[in-house]
Amino acid sequence: MTTYTPATHRAGRREWFALAVLMLPVLLVSVDNTVLSFALPEISRELRPSGNQLMWIVDVYALMLAGLLIAMGSLGDRVGRRRLLVVGAVGFGVASAIAAFSTTPEMLIAGRALLGFFGATLMPSTLSLIRNIFEDARDRRTAIAAWAAMFSGGAVLGPVVGGYLLEHFWWGSVFLLNVPLIIVFVPLALAVIPESRDPQPGPFDPISVLLSLLAMVPLVYAIKHGASAGLDDVTLAALALGLSSGWLFVRRQQRSANPMLDLSLFRNPVFSGALAANALSLMALAGFLYFGAQLLQLVLGLSPLESALVLVPGSVATMVAGFAAVRLVERVPVRTLVPLSFMLSSSGYAIAAFTGHPTVLSVAVAFTVLGIGIGLAETITNDLILSSVPPQKAGAASAISETAYEIGAVLGTAVLGSVLTATFRSHLTVPAVAKFGEQENAFETLGSTLQFAEQFGAPVEGWIHASAASAFDLGVQFTAGAAIFVALAAALVSRRTLQHG
Repeated sequence: MTTYTPATHRAGRREWFALAVLMLPVLLVSVDNTVLSFALPEISRELRPSGNQLMWIVDVYALMLAGLLIAMGSLGDRVGRRRLLVVGAVGFGVASAIAAFSTTPEMLIAGRALLGFFGATLMPSTLSLIRNIFEDARDRRTAIAAWAAMFSGGAVLGPVVGGYLLEHFWWGSVFLLNVPLIIVFVPLALAVIPESRDPQPGPFDPISVLLSLLAMVPLVYAIKHGASAGLDDVTLAALALGLSSGWLFVRRQQRSANPMLDLSLFRNPVFSGALAANALSLMALAGFLYFGAQLLQLVLGLSPLESALVLVPGSVATMVAGFAAVRLVERVPVRTLVPLSFMLSSSGYAIAAFTGHPTVLSVAVAFTVLGIGIGLAETITNDLILSSVPPQKAGAASAISETAYEIGAVLGTAVLGSVLTATFRSHLTVPAVAKFGEQENAFETLGSTLQFAEQFGAPVEGWIHASAASAFDLGVQFTAGAAIFVALAAALVSRRTLQHG
């Protein structure tokens, strides 16, 4: 394994203060990933988007983020990571205001697209700056643990904050909360975060940027669309565009004297293995959150805010495990510790799969066990990714890591969500009287089934509710079972690729 460890320089007060400042944009992006979901009902009432527009309001942020991460990571290496971070933060604030005060669905879609565009500048910049600020291995692991903790904590904090804001303010407040944080962040970043860049970056390549965008956006869209519509013409066209653009992108990087993405990074088994493990772990985590949110609200009857609070212990466990990994990795080889962390994650899914009828307690315990495994793995694998590349390539490496995260999350919702939906549909039993005059897609999901059942009186409504709950419980068991295999696959990949860790 090739690692790059400059002369050890322990971090001082200025470096740790810089890390605290870097946590603000991490919090912005992670909260923004999850805060929107609770505002969708009010957005639907106020702006009256079509079904297709509502889908784009949800999806365009992730599509832009996934499509631009590699380009923005490379741009940060060239123009300066702090500069890109500050510019991106200002743009993120402007986009937040546009989204908050949108008066039409089209305006909100544009605002969300801008949030994804500027969000792509933030995450690679924060992680690559950590790589260059913290030279000592233990300091760097601690900083990465803080980064991962803030990212995981923000994802759970999003629904909590969103639920509170929606109880007291209008739907735009879930976007406007970004602005005060950015006003605080920008002057602090200019004062305490050191600038860093690749000293020999080569010219910026706009054609490679366009090809990376044309590769990632259609591929992510194909996964999302294919999960609900199957292999229709749109899915196949998106796949064809994404794969052909990806092939052209790789060919261009191979022929370029100064490639935007250094493909030689992937020849390092530690780098590529850690990336694959990250993607698989996020895939399983996203699947858990997908069925967990529905289970807590639609089956167990909790409010959105109460459901988010059930997941808080797991989020705290993720943070604690990330910091514990800093010490554990000094005593246990990474080739052992990382596979064990994924096996621990599989135990969390096993609790969800085999405890019979789920309860609030079983969901909380399962997510906590899962969180411990994810927290350990995220800190170690991100450290391996960054330490296996030279500091001047930290932006590109961070962007690749973030792209793996996004792809893993999309696959988790699409693949594991499809397992859940297919199981639910095949085991749902509906009285004939309810099927007469059935609305289109009335029994496609648990939410639509329960909503459609409300128009019937007892005992039909009660029958549908009981059957839907039973079918969904079985779907959760099947989905959690599939997630066990995903987590074990991540353990196997990490065991085989981290042999020299």
